[in-house]
Amino acid sequence: MSSVNLVAREVAAKIVFYGPGLSGKTSTLRKIYETVRPAHRGEMMSIATEGDRTLFFDFLPVKVERVNDCTVRLALYTVPGQVFYNATRKLVLQGADGVVFVADSQPEMMDANRESMANLQENLLEQGIRLERFPLVVQWNKRDLTSALPVAELREALNPRLVPDFETEAISGKGVLDALKGITRLVIQDLRAKRIVPPPRSANPVAAPRPAGRGLEAELSQHLVGRTSAASTSVSSTTTASASLAAPRPAMPSRSMPAVGAPQVVVAPTAPPALTGQRPLGAASALAPSELFDHARAAEGAFATGDYGTCIQACLDAARRGLALAGEGPLGAQAYLLHVDGGDLLKLQTLGARGGSYRVDDAAFALYVLMQIFTRLHTAGLPTPATE
Repeated sequence: MSSVNLVAREVAAKIVFYGPGLSGKTSTLRKIYETVRPAHRGEMMSIATEGDRTLFFDFLPVKVERVNDCTVRLALYTVPGQVFYNATRKLVLQGADGVVFVADSQPEMMDANRESMANLQENLLEQGIRLERFPLVVQWNKRDLTSALPVAELREALNPRLVPDFETEAISGKGVLDALKGITRLVIQDLRAKRIVPPPRSANPVAAPRPAGRGLEAELSQHLVGRTSAASTSVSSTTTASASLAAPRPAMPSRSMPAVGAPQVVVAPTAPPALTGQRPLGAASALAPSELFDHARAAEGAFATGDYGTCIQACLDAARRGLALAGEGPLGAQAYLLHVDGGDLLKLQTLGARGGSYRVDDAAFALYVLMQIFTRLHTAGLPTPATE
């Protein structure tokens, strides 16, 4: 679920791109990343594998607009397409505020599309969420292929509720931003309906008056690398939130555990000279309790430099410290109390004791286990915040 930082007046919402393997989820995020101005995007992380280009997730934080006087930040993720990685899909989907389902328009992919849509519904239901009451848009991707099925046929099979859908070509970027704007509108409407955002401040003398008629699409368009005529298309008057892609501010890690569904992210600094070279938060450090923040950063730093052995050891150390927050006892008992997968923990311990050379997927797995532990700690309300 979304999180609200009352001090920074910022609402963080999580959007997950879901769909079968190689349907264009990662290509969609890459195109968004290339299109958004560097000052208004975070670091994109992607882990490639032989079977699918995204094993765990892509993570791309983007500031978009304001609700009341709060900045809205989107954390965009993708999930692996193969059924084999369903446990990872569940973890990434946890706490999502909206989903973009990326369907492959090719006839031979219809069964995979149906299976993935059913899997999305099943995984949301495990969280107590009914898909028909959840913000959802559909991308009909690969429309540039001559074999692409008619949209009417795809819609009948995969979109009987007629949620907003968009024809896209992820490689060229056609329609991609329209789908992003569509899901953003639905998520913001949902946030307003649930009254998650705090009310505006009673007085704000420094706030400039909002220009009339400036909707989400107009506000997004002025922060894209290449403006197009399509970006100036008018938007329905029901979306009235004004824009605020202000210069990003670095944020120190909170003393309390950040919300699982919407990690607090530091945007790559551009203007202040004193912040040059500062690395944005990765997904593990964004999920980490303050006590384990430095360990998570060390693991991510080692992964980024290709030092996979150090990354695994840092993850193992952080995992042991995190499990210790569940109480005294052997690791297995602590993992059981937190509902952490014992097989994953055992594999991590085996990797740590193995030594020798490591591969990128070994380090990626270690980071995955660490994030799983951070997620379980948050669910259990650990560590308990210090009382004043």
